[in-house]
Amino acid sequence: MKRIILGDNAVVLPTLPERFARAIYIDPPFNTGKVQKRERMRVTATEGEGARGGFGGRRYDVEKIESGSYGDAFDDFEGFLIPRVAAALRCLTPDGSLFVHLDYREVHYVKVALDRLLGRDRFMNEIIWAYDYGGRPKNRWPAKHDTILWYASNPDDYVFDYDAMDRIPYMAPGLVSKEKAERGKTPTDVWWHTIVPTGGREKTGYPTQKPLGILNRIVKVHSRPGDVVLDFFAGSGTTGEAAAAHERGFVLIDQSAEAVKIAAKRLERFDPEVVTMPRSA
Repeated sequence: MKRIILGDNAVVLPTLPERFARAIYIDPPFNTGKVQKRERMRVTATEGEGARGGFGGRRYDVEKIESGSYGDAFDDFEGFLIPRVAAALRCLTPDGSLFVHLDYREVHYVKVALDRLLGRDRFMNEIIWAYDYGGRPKNRWPAKHDTILWYASNPDDYVFDYDAMDRIPYMAPGLVSKEKAERGKTPTDVWWHTIVPTGGREKTGYPTQKPLGILNRIVKVHSRPGDVVLDFFAGSGTTGEAAAAHERGFVLIDQSAEAVKIAAKRLERFDPEVVTMPRSA
């Protein structure tokens, strides 16, 4: 199953089959109170007096490219998000996992709400994605992490493929054996990973795009080949790429036509079905 659905997830989720997804990952709006938009630029070499200088005295023209945007402000973020999570739970397999990606503005409220919805015994980990990019204010500690809350359908029976976990270098390899240093160590609940590089091939131009490396880790460890992963705030389709690249299926939902267009182009080599749902079921 490889499907991208354009529609309101509150409408789409009740129409999906039961127990088809081994993992659900969502990266909902963060309730920043702002319009999320990321400017993009096209830089081309010029023989004349370009606006930007480069290596060896070369000059470049800089052209701004229109980028996507969306409103990110909610009077009641919990009231917006939790009913959608509740509607998605029927889609999880009995040994499935739910991952909710948030930042410091709402994570503490949503954690309490998810504990009420699911039960505190189903909470497995608070994963910290730490990065080092962007401005550094001088009046507070710079906010350089997001939080991913992991809940299991059944805390006694869930998919966790330890051997599929990517390993990371030891910070002091000289303090361990050569074999350990070569093998690397397993990550903790703090994941250091750069944001999507501005000029990298992974970049789609979609605001708030998350790194493929983060989704690769979740998909590989918390699902098996042949499983299906559900993302109902799909954005640029990172979850779908991670799933398909590791022989999983995916169902992606987003109400933004631009997001679906970007995801469909990004994933076209996997031949997904693209569906438009009516506004009401």
